Amino acid sequence: MDNETSDKIKISKEIIATLPIESFPGRIVVVDNEAQVTEATKCLSHESIIGFDTETRPTFKKGQSNHVALMQLSTHDTCYLFRLNRIGFTPALKRLLEDETLLKVGISLKDDFCMLGRLNSGPFTPRNFVELQKFVKRYGIEDQSLQKIYAIVIGKKISKGQRLSNWEADHLTDSQQLYAATDAWSCIKIYEALKSKDFQFSSILQQPPTTL
Repeated sequence: MDNETSDKIKISKEIIATLPIESFPGRIVVVDNEAQVTEATKCLSHESIIGFDTETRPTFKKGQSNHVALMQLSTHDTCYLFRLNRIGFTPALKRLLEDETLLKVGISLKDDFCMLGRLNSGPFTPRNFVELQKFVKRYGIEDQSLQKIYAIVIGKKISKGQRLSNWEADHLTDSQQLYAATDAWSCIKIYEALKSKDFQFSSILQQPPTTL
């Protein structure tokens, strides 16, 4: 690719703190019943690319873990929040993630797939996923967190304030919904920005990234 570089690029927390905050600007749909799953997966199956992420209720006891509670699948303008703690990992969702014709972009996918596998009663083989942590290395980006990658590529900051909130709550707050949607949507933005022929780091960052 023309945009690939041999430079090693990182960004500091201090620079990120100076960047303007960005969040998902589109429609958010909370999916917590089978009828909604059917409608949402039908809409998503017609997309060319979707952003993917999951959320799990945090645990603060050593050796204890919770099942994944939420799966976010986002298009450019709509993000569906699937409440897996209520609906489970349904066959329709599994088919969507295994659809080899639909491009899906996420980060730390191994962990997400492992968590989803614990909910699945049969074989689960996700297909046509782009792992951003691996993908961004082609462009010299050494940072691996979503917030840092987004800052380097887009030049803006995404909030991580809701990461340790209760994702199994009876009702997700507006802040939780926006946080979850932003994470999935931002994966699309990063991927498409890097694939753009006219992408330049210097035109994106307000301050130059730290080069190793």
